Amino acid sequence: MISDIKITDTKLLSDNWYILKKITYDYSKPDGSRHSQSREVYDRGNGATILLYNKEQQTVVLTRQFRLPSFVNGNESGMLIEACAGLLDDDNPEDCIRRETEEETGYKISAVQKIFEAYMSPGSVTEILHFFIAAYTKEMKLSDGGGAQHEEENIEVLELPFAETLQMIETGAIKDAKTIMLLQYIRLNGIL
Repeated sequence: MISDIKITDTKLLSDNWYILKKITYDYSKPDGSRHSQSREVYDRGNGATILLYNKEQQTVVLTRQFRLPSFVNGNESGMLIEACAGLLDDDNPEDCIRRETEEETGYKISAVQKIFEAYMSPGSVTEILHFFIAAYTKEMKLSDGGGAQHEEENIEVLELPFAETLQMIETGAIKDAKTIMLLQYIRLNGIL
C-alpha cells in the first residue's frame, strides 16, 4: 500500500471540452522509500444517471444516441443504448437527474431513489456518477424528449421490455457500463 501522497506538480494539458491535466505526485512505499509518478487526469465533472421502470408493464426507458469515443473504438455506428444521464453542473444529483430525465426522455418523474454512487473509470477520469431509479407511468410523459436543442443531443427514447434488455446485455446490443449496472440492480433486487 502507498501512503503520504503529495502532489508536486500540475500542468494543464487541455481545457478545450473538459479539463485534462498532467499530475506528478510523490508517495511512500511500505519499506519507507519515496517514489514519483506522473499521470494524466481527465476532469469532466460529476454526473447522475437513472433507470425508469414500470412494474405493471415490465418495461424500462432507455435512450439511444451517437457517442464519438465508441465510434472511434470500433462501434461501427457509434450509437449506444444507455440509461438517461447528465453532468451535475452546479446542481445536486437529484435535481440534475430530474431535469435530465425530462429533457432526454420527456417524462416528469415524481419520486427518485438514489441507489449508489461509483467512480466509472478511476484510472484516468475523476467523475463520480450518482445512480438513481424511478417508477414511471404513461401519465408522466409530457413531451417527446430527445435532449436539449442547444446541446445537439439527438436522443432517441426507447421503451423496452425489461427481459429484452437483459438479453441485449448478453448479445452486446447494450454495452454501456452505467446502463448494465442499473439493469442488474433492478434484476438483483427483484424490482422487475
